[in-house]
Amino acid sequence: MRIVLRADLPNLGKRGDIVDVADGYARNYLLPKGHAILATAGVTAQANAMRRSRDLRDAKDREAAEVVARTLVPVVIRIPARAGAGDKLFGSITASDVAEAVADQTSVVLDRRRLHLDEPIKTLGTHEIPVKLHSDVEFRVTVEVIKG
Repeated sequence: MRIVLRADLPNLGKRGDIVDVADGYARNYLLPKGHAILATAGVTAQANAMRRSRDLRDAKDREAAEVVARTLVPVVIRIPARAGAGDKLFGSITASDVAEAVADQTSVVLDRRRLHLDEPIKTLGTHEIPVKLHSDVEFRVTVEVIKG
């Protein structure tokens, strides 16, 4: 069955894509949940418009992410923290702390969920934190945790 997706679905496609799926999958899941509509002639034209607007929005988002990346890559973010013996921190530095420090020092607002910090930072020193702002734009922010 040919359908037009009304939402981004992993392993199937993005909003506005015309895809062929099994009849049961379309009838029992995609159509009742509102994730898709049947691909008729009029709907196909509407799908083309949805794809064009998605592509324009995606290009704008990618350009904005590249500007943020060019701004943050050369900068070293310094975060003061209390530390004890062996340069171990009292507490830890989380993704929220890093996002707040980036906003304070560079005026660039990052969503903490875009910072891929596997574990909180618990030692003094320089740390590289991967940031993924867009599917095509991924970079590293250099964070220096200093005694403070």
